[in-house]
Amino acid sequence: MHRFWIEQRPHNGLTYEAYVAAWEQALRRPMTGLDAKARRYQYYRRYNFERARRVAAAYRMSERLARALAAIERPQLWMVLTEDWCGDSAYSLPIIAEAARRHSQIRLRILPRDENLDIMDLYLTRGARSIPKLVAFAEDGTELFTWGPRPAEAQALRDRLQAEGMDARRLAQALIDWYEAGGWRQVDTELAERLETVVQAQASVSFR
Repeated sequence: MHRFWIEQRPHNGLTYEAYVAAWEQALRRPMTGLDAKARRYQYYRRYNFERARRVAAAYRMSERLARALAAIERPQLWMVLTEDWCGDSAYSLPIIAEAARRHSQIRLRILPRDENLDIMDLYLTRGARSIPKLVAFAEDGTELFTWGPRPAEAQALRDRLQAEGMDARRLAQALIDWYEAGGWRQVDTELAERLETVVQAQASVSFR
């Protein structure tokens, strides 16, 4: 069992509502006195807040994910490592939050990545601290599944464009275009797949 679980750090993370409230508070910080990097991240926060709002307003859960959630019989804690300046998170986190909200036995807790790098380093993606990263746990701390930092199709697009030599700015825009074209809906599909696998595994154990 991970030490961070024994210390109950995921349990004491932010609810989605608290995370959004902190995000809104961060947006009210004045730009005066900020250096170029801080200003850039403040712009990212603003753009991503609007993106997350659009996704939340447009999202309608698939029947497949609804069925997968309904099949859950045991409590789960979903830990998400992320930051409010992360574009991938802006498109994904509203869907994760809605899925957690739909089931009384799922608790969603959000940990700022940069304040929890020791946990983040246990869930690297190809050696990078890529976010968002969702890790689902059973009550006893057993890891049930992980997801992130982006849907498989978005990752494949990023890999291809990077291999073709696209610069970072254009690559980021290509990913945003993919999400804006509706790609964010794949988060719903992949969450359903993860949950179905967990339910099937638990059922097989019960029948032994």
